[in-house]
Amino acid sequence: MLTGRLTVDLSSIAANWRALDALTPPECETAAVVKADAYGCGLARVGRALKAEGCRSFFVATPEEGARLRQALGAAPQIYILAGYATEEEAGFRTHNLRPVLNAPEQLSAWLSGPAGPAILQLDTGMNRLGMEPAELAAIGELPPQITHLMSHLACADEPEHPQNAAQLLAFQAMTEGRQTGRTLSATAGILLGSDYHFEMIRPGIGLYGGLPFSQGRHAVAVEVPILQIRDIEAGESVGYGAQYIAPRDGRIATLAAGYADGLIRQMGNSGQAAGVIHNRPVPFAGRVSMDLVTLDITDVPEAGPGDMVELIGPNQSIDAIAAMTGTIGHEILTSLGHRYRRVYI
Repeated sequence: MLTGRLTVDLSSIAANWRALDALTPPECETAAVVKADAYGCGLARVGRALKAEGCRSFFVATPEEGARLRQALGAAPQIYILAGYATEEEAGFRTHNLRPVLNAPEQLSAWLSGPAGPAILQLDTGMNRLGMEPAELAAIGELPPQITHLMSHLACADEPEHPQNAAQLLAFQAMTEGRQTGRTLSATAGILLGSDYHFEMIRPGIGLYGGLPFSQGRHAVAVEVPILQIRDIEAGESVGYGAQYIAPRDGRIATLAAGYADGLIRQMGNSGQAAGVIHNRPVPFAGRVSMDLVTLDITDVPEAGPGDMVELIGPNQSIDAIAAMTGTIGHEILTSLGHRYRRVYI
């Protein structure tokens, strides 16, 4: 084998959706965020698995993603577009029966003058990114009947003790009080803050795919990469671009068929940290990550040979462990996985 293998466990994604759904009462709907190709896991396959599990509302970022998801799921599910609405996209919204998350007064006006179907209205409760300010919402007066939910998004939910969580909750409650509509505030981290944050809909994303902060979730993704070649090196020899790695001892270097084009962030190189697992033993990076290749020090795994598969993500090494090496988050690791892997769905 000359390419890596990316395995997506659809049963784990479905189980994670069930587990998050179980945290709320039946009257609170559990949607699914499947933007960015379902966080790199495959939009159509993940969408169909979640639909079969009982999910009936899905969030994606763009109309193009919405069209692909509609083709995969059929007519029944509700598909929401987080980017909002623009008049030049009207044909796509109509053709694929997409629902926008309206983020500004001008988007609301354009939507009501155009397709005028069901939609969500987003409110800014303190993140200062997308959504209507309190004065803009007040200026609307009574909400049009097309608005099914009022929505906002938490900036600091992954830090449970952060005071902005409570501040945004209070702001959301104040802006939605007395409005006869559904409400949705929380993605995965917000869901875990407790029932006060649940309202009528929750929107899990990273937790579906086995990422933190949903530590009880099942890992859903594995990446294994083959060894293309092994060479012996002597102490003092360099490995890779820039000659940045100097062998501290005589040893063995394995060259693997993956690089930064496949989601191995360049910063991982020369970290000295465990980068992969082979024959149940961790092995570190040795040298820079290049576009198509990465080198590991396998001196302490003498039985390893060309063709053996090295686990980069899997049971021994989560997406969040990889993320910690580079000071990023599991979201970035997942969504950076390239399209050259041979994909396997189980």
